[in-house]
Amino acid sequence: MNTLSRLAAAALFAATAAAQAAPVTYDIDPMHTFPSFEADHMGISTWRGKFDHTTGSVTMDRDAGTGTVDIVVDMKSANFGLPALDKVAKGKELFEADKYPKAHFKGTLEGFVDGAPTKAVGTLEMHGKTNPVTLDIRKFKCIPHPMFKREDCGADIYATIDREQFGMDAGKAYGFSMAVDLRIQVEAIARK
Repeated sequence: MNTLSRLAAAALFAATAAAQAAPVTYDIDPMHTFPSFEADHMGISTWRGKFDHTTGSVTMDRDAGTGTVDIVVDMKSANFGLPALDKVAKGKELFEADKYPKAHFKGTLEGFVDGAPTKAVGTLEMHGKTNPVTLDIRKFKCIPHPMFKREDCGADIYATIDREQFGMDAGKAYGFSMAVDLRIQVEAIARK
């Protein structure tokens, strides 16, 4: 192989490697993404609920170990499975969803192990307040989607936040813990 052929082969290899390492943008699949939460009820039981509408995107370069997250949750879609409680939660006592209709998490993917992020570090804007939040990614996997014929990535995500830091202290006087455990299932499909 002469020098020119070797240079051409090296250039082709470098171009192929660069193409494979390019960041990919994934759109949140709202049919398979449900941020859920667990909150204390006076220290005697746990209330559980979820949000039914989430949008956003994730951009990720698994080879480089980098990525960004931009997610919006519709606070009016809060669902405890009990309409009376949903109404109270969306009202002035808690989410004030008419005044603060969206929660917004924006951050970076970090701690990649074998191409999989282990955490998302960023800020959560909710109820008119913005605070730092780190999301723990305990399960992450990408597969070729059998119907869309594009890559589909999913994760199970965990965190605990203090809702009082977001200006929501309803029930504190009755002994409610202000800690809220987030349990988020998310799927996102690569853009065409």
